[in-house]
Amino acid sequence: MKIGIFGGCFNPPHKMHKDIAVNLINNKYVDKVIYVPTGNKYQKRELLSDNDRYQMLKLMIKGTDKLLVSDYEFNNELTYTYQTLDYFKKKYKNDEIYFIMGADNLDEFNTWKNYQYILKNYKLLVINRGAFDKEELLKKYQGYQENIIFAKQDIHFISSSYIRSNINDKSMVEYLDTAVLNYIKLNNLYGR
Repeated sequence: MKIGIFGGCFNPPHKMHKDIAVNLINNKYVDKVIYVPTGNKYQKRELLSDNDRYQMLKLMIKGTDKLLVSDYEFNNELTYTYQTLDYFKKKYKNDEIYFIMGADNLDEFNTWKNYQYILKNYKLLVINRGAFDKEELLKKYQGYQENIIFAKQDIHFISSSYIRSNINDKSMVEYLDTAVLNYIKLNNLYGR
């Protein structure tokens, strides 16, 4: 089985996050996707609590059996991507582990802790996000290109920061699952 690990802040999780995972499964890049929200040690501005982001992800994927959410990074330590991938490799011994990332992250991936270890031991599923030259990106990772897969995606991109900035706009229902939007309203998140 091929398992995609989809890391990120998910602050908030939105329809594009779900669409990416569903498309990767439907196009047979992976068989299952596990969302792994970053822990609060990440120190990102406006980052909601672990629990709020975890609960919103659970609401977003409710009723789907090939999408899961993990709280693995919710500990008292800063957890690096290579550690998260090693954890899932140990948990799913006989499966292939893929890390799902945007092309914008691949552009700076060579600054990540133990990035060569990740490239040697795991496959990256890269989602085109923005205007990036695939060939230029691959030049940075000589010797590891076979582990970098650019997934074909036909998705309208939206950012969580855009949603946070416009959370009181009625048009946000277009980008957020109804259950997630209701959770945001009920808990008065993002000044809603």
